[in-house]
Amino acid sequence: MSVEEPFAGETIEEESSSCFKKHLKIIIILCCFIIVVAVVIVLLILLLKKDNGSNEKSEDKSDSKYDFGLSMEELERRTNEKNFGTKYLLKANSTEYANLKDGDKKALAHLVRAGFILEKIEMRIDDHHNLPFKEFLEEEVKKGNQQAKLTKLLFDAQKGINAIDRLSNEIHLAKNHITKPGIGVYPEDLTKEEFHKILIKMLKENKTEEVKNITNQRSIVERDGEYLKSTDYVDYFKEDFGYIADELEAASKVSTNKDFNEYLELQAKALRIADPNLDALADKKWAELQDTPLELTITRENYEDELTGSFIENKELTQLLNERNITPVPKDCLGFRVGIINKEGTNFILKIKEFLPTLAEKMPYSGNYSQDISQDSIKQTMVDADIILLAGNVGAYRAGITLAENLPNDDKPSLKIGGGRRNVYHRQIRAENKTETKVKIDAILDPEQHQYYDFEAYHWFVIGHENTHSLGPNMAVNNLGIYKSIIEENKADMGGFAFVDLLTNLTYYTSEQRLKILVTNVVENFLKTKPTLSQAHRVRTVMQNYYLYQKGAYNITEDGKIHVNIDKVAPAAYDMLSEIIQVQLNNTFEVGEQYINKYFVWTDEMEIIGKKLTELDTILNYQVENELADKLFAQKI
Repeated sequence: MSVEEPFAGETIEEESSSCFKKHLKIIIILCCFIIVVAVVIVLLILLLKKDNGSNEKSEDKSDSKYDFGLSMEELERRTNEKNFGTKYLLKANSTEYANLKDGDKKALAHLVRAGFILEKIEMRIDDHHNLPFKEFLEEEVKKGNQQAKLTKLLFDAQKGINAIDRLSNEIHLAKNHITKPGIGVYPEDLTKEEFHKILIKMLKENKTEEVKNITNQRSIVERDGEYLKSTDYVDYFKEDFGYIADELEAASKVSTNKDFNEYLELQAKALRIADPNLDALADKKWAELQDTPLELTITRENYEDELTGSFIENKELTQLLNERNITPVPKDCLGFRVGIINKEGTNFILKIKEFLPTLAEKMPYSGNYSQDISQDSIKQTMVDADIILLAGNVGAYRAGITLAENLPNDDKPSLKIGGGRRNVYHRQIRAENKTETKVKIDAILDPEQHQYYDFEAYHWFVIGHENTHSLGPNMAVNNLGIYKSIIEENKADMGGFAFVDLLTNLTYYTSEQRLKILVTNVVENFLKTKPTLSQAHRVRTVMQNYYLYQKGAYNITEDGKIHVNIDKVAPAAYDMLSEIIQVQLNNTFEVGEQYINKYFVWTDEMEIIGKKLTELDTILNYQVENELADKLFAQKI
């Protein structure tokens, strides 16, 4: 009998199992240790965050691609009551709204909804980052982020990520996101030099039609390989424009005015089909509206796009464009105005209409060009409006907000089919704070002339300003490039001054109003600080102040106050108006640039008054409150 080894295999398995158990215990201990360390680290991080959150001046952080451009300290400074003001549009309990017919009240609700949609479109046109940054802020506000909350106040006021405040300081609400010359309508990384190079290449390759569309006033431009391509606003924003058109059509079915309803229908159609001719028909009808209870305007102006207008700086590109009959026009920014027509204010404004042909004849060098205004034709309507909503570009508070508008501008197709213009004045925006006015006048105006200061005279002057836009050469002056708007705004102001004496003789102004207009508006021309060249409305005031001082139209007294030499103002303004018309008739970039450089001079006299204004008026930014519009939008009224 053989002898077998007693259970040899069973003994080996027991030893292996024992070894495995020892290793497993070690692994478990290591894992537990790692978990404990991780928990401790997490607790420390949370504790540190809690400590940071308890610091009132700490800055909230986010994992977003955006970092805040302004510190908590700066945000608190800019949004406190001392530095952050409010402009109030029409309130929900206003008699102006209460007195409307029910159909017009219903129409207003539709128009307001359309305006808020257009604001979204304009934010995209204004800057590539506006909408995502707005979304980022809203999410951070929900989390309780105080820095986001204060940033949102400024964002909503200036309606965008970048702006300029009342001291001409650039405000960038997101770090490393600055204003681009092509705003939101061109590729964000497209430089002026590359833009010119691509256009030259495309023109030499006979892509004429593509270039024409790229350089028109109503297209979003994107990269297309080594080229550029464009999409008309109406097609690019098709869905949103469709919603706006729906609201305008709905308003046209309940509004009580036939002409107004016809305009709404034409405008709705123009928002559905990408055809400039449809815009022209809508604008033509809009400019004819005079006796309507409601006000609606889709504003289209092109002050911000500096890239399109830069073509004139490149001689090779200019020549190629001229050979192909292409006239680039800067892209339109879009605004949306809703209001109720104020009949009493409108009646006063309308009185100037009968004198416009005379003013046209008295314009400098009037025999050298044709005009839109003549004895046989005055294609201009004018209304004073109680404002319910200023959305998009027209409602963005960036250093200021417009008191009135004269549209369409010269580059719009409606003027080529016989259309006219329409002036709309903003009653709520021109409201005066009498206490602040008195303090300011005591500080900067010669006491002998206090009797001639009247804030209402600023409105009287603006009437002259807006109507002067309709006078002079009825030609596009696009060759003036980035200086076009500055020169046109300067023309309008000088017309406002130059024709005061004539309009007094024609009985539009009284002798007392004449004195008040001349003194008040010389005073109101002074700024706190020197503006940037991008601020057309402010650059021209510096130019005017310099010119009027050289002509002796005012002087600064020994105690640092303005004394207006009243009888010298209108003649000096007419001289400057004459120079401006010559610049427009010349229509070259070089002449325009020389003209701006000659008079855009910040003087010691301006600095004296500017320092006083800065000390007296601490408001850096304003927000616009539209209570009635908000309630109409929320269907709470």
